[in-house]
Amino acid sequence: MPFNTWVKAVLVGSLLFAAGALPSWAESRQDEGSWVFFGTYTGGRSAGIYRGTFDPTTGKVSGVKLAAKAASPSFLAIHPTHRFLYAVDEVADFDGKKAGAVTAFALDPKTGELTRLNQQSTIRTGPCHLVDDPGGRNVLVANYGGGSVCVLPIQPDGRLKSASSFVQHEGSGANPQRQEAPHAHSINLDPAGRFAAVADLGLDQVRVYRFAAAPGTLTPNDPPFVKLPPGAGPRHFAFHPRAPFAYAINELNSTVTAFGYDGEKGILSPFQTVTTVPEGYRGENYPADVQIHPSGRFLYGSNRGHNSIAAYTIDPQSGRLTARGQQGEGIKVPRGFGIDPTGTWLLVGNQDADSAIAFRIDAETGALKPNGEPVDVPKPVCVKFVPVGR
Repeated sequence: MPFNTWVKAVLVGSLLFAAGALPSWAESRQDEGSWVFFGTYTGGRSAGIYRGTFDPTTGKVSGVKLAAKAASPSFLAIHPTHRFLYAVDEVADFDGKKAGAVTAFALDPKTGELTRLNQQSTIRTGPCHLVDDPGGRNVLVANYGGGSVCVLPIQPDGRLKSASSFVQHEGSGANPQRQEAPHAHSINLDPAGRFAAVADLGLDQVRVYRFAAAPGTLTPNDPPFVKLPPGAGPRHFAFHPRAPFAYAINELNSTVTAFGYDGEKGILSPFQTVTTVPEGYRGENYPADVQIHPSGRFLYGSNRGHNSIAAYTIDPQSGRLTARGQQGEGIKVPRGFGIDPTGTWLLVGNQDADSAIAFRIDAETGALKPNGEPVDVPKPVCVKFVPVGR
């Protein structure tokens, strides 16, 4: 999408958001259901990527089974065409070298079947997060263990080429146990696909890169990063879909930081930090995932330790967050979660309970209401939806 077109879309979307108008995501709701794919850590009962069917009327997951064997496919990305799925192999040794990998799969949206295509090295160890660019031409990867990022071009048949760009981070942070070195924990593209934001837990930075899809390159922006408070540990990141805001969830101090975002220059400006846990909570806690509801009205973050999903409303004019409490019923170590295509349900993966549990999202307040019993899924750490047949 050209930048000027995106700017117009952001402005129009912000006005509709502020006025409470029906957003486009809601107008195009489909009720035929979705496949739901779970990334996992392998070992124990888990052998790779799991798939179930999701009913948007009831919020129920059924028929969960192994979709593809893989080595710790902890994070998944779905190609914009829904024809391919990409999974990190969060390992420290690949093809005899100290590196991780990404595995490409063909995805049949009618049957949900996965067919392995190929693998490519991520150059450094422990890849933990990846995204496709909006045009479906590249996979961008964050290496936690290696403290680096890379780009893997996508061929027309969905197979991956070797890395076209690689950037090694340098430095350390305030926490000697967790920030002894850089740890790139996520990589996200802005809505225009022009800039990539990398949350580096080890450096207390969100690094920003200019992204060029055709050659598949990442180039440090000017300025190259925005600094967070010492010991914050930024982990995951989300751009608002239609307004000039973005949000980072910080693993080491249990907070979410809100940023203003200049989409023309790729500059992030922090303006608010809020806690993810109740006032007075003193137990251990390590936030993990952060996502914005497709309406743009609500933000959710997962708490491992407090074992809950924190909910916030987003002010449409300022982007400021207002905490709306935590939902913890049936939740245990919620590393990742997903919001279904209708925007009605939030599905949480319980890593240490070998299960997933669904919550109905209140369309007015964003509050989460439990919906039945958990479904068995071994070690789920990532949740991705694909509409059936599309």
